[in-house]
Amino acid sequence: MPDLFGAFSYTWPIYMVGVAAYGLGSIPFGLLLTRWTGVGDIREIGSGNIGATNVFRTGHKRLALATLILDFSKGIIAVVAAGIYGPDCAVMAGFCAVAGHMFPIWLKFKGGKGVATTFGVIFGFSWVIGILSGLTWITVVVLFRYSSLGAIVSISVAPVFLTSLLFFQRNGEIPIWLPGQPQHIALFSLLALLVLVRHYQNIRRLLQGKETAIFKRK
Repeated sequence: MPDLFGAFSYTWPIYMVGVAAYGLGSIPFGLLLTRWTGVGDIREIGSGNIGATNVFRTGHKRLALATLILDFSKGIIAVVAAGIYGPDCAVMAGFCAVAGHMFPIWLKFKGGKGVATTFGVIFGFSWVIGILSGLTWITVVVLFRYSSLGAIVSISVAPVFLTSLLFFQRNGEIPIWLPGQPQHIALFSLLALLVLVRHYQNIRRLLQGKETAIFKRK
């Protein structure tokens, strides 16, 4: 993780990148798209969340897909662009992009739950971990029908996947060219914690058996 209290010559690019990534992450694409297309204020529909899952519940699948892609892009663009200035800047950008989505200043810090943007960050650092986490989300959602549960599980296992990847690479059991760095374990763990906190109401509803399924079984 970046040393935020180091020499100014080292820290100022990190802080600047963080501010830019926060600004990118704070763009509420779900809200903007639903307003521009006449659907209404997504904050007053369904769960009130500005993310793709709630947009999907409006019945506008194309809008939901567009929201998903744009929110995902915020994470991957932040990481890849900031990586030009070094790995520490990329880590800061990844964290701030997710924080911006969750706590956008434009919406009085009441944003989304950060799942798609977190996936973008994970893909930006390691496509193989991103694919494994994505497959985990699909598996959980297909089996249990809850998007929130899929998000919680898939994001939470990302640091576990990365730790396992590094372990097997060190033992020479899988190719070393598969992307993954030890310093990203802490970032993935922190993002997983944020996602869990943002899903506390979903967790409570899941435990009570009151969570809304994303689709019905035939």
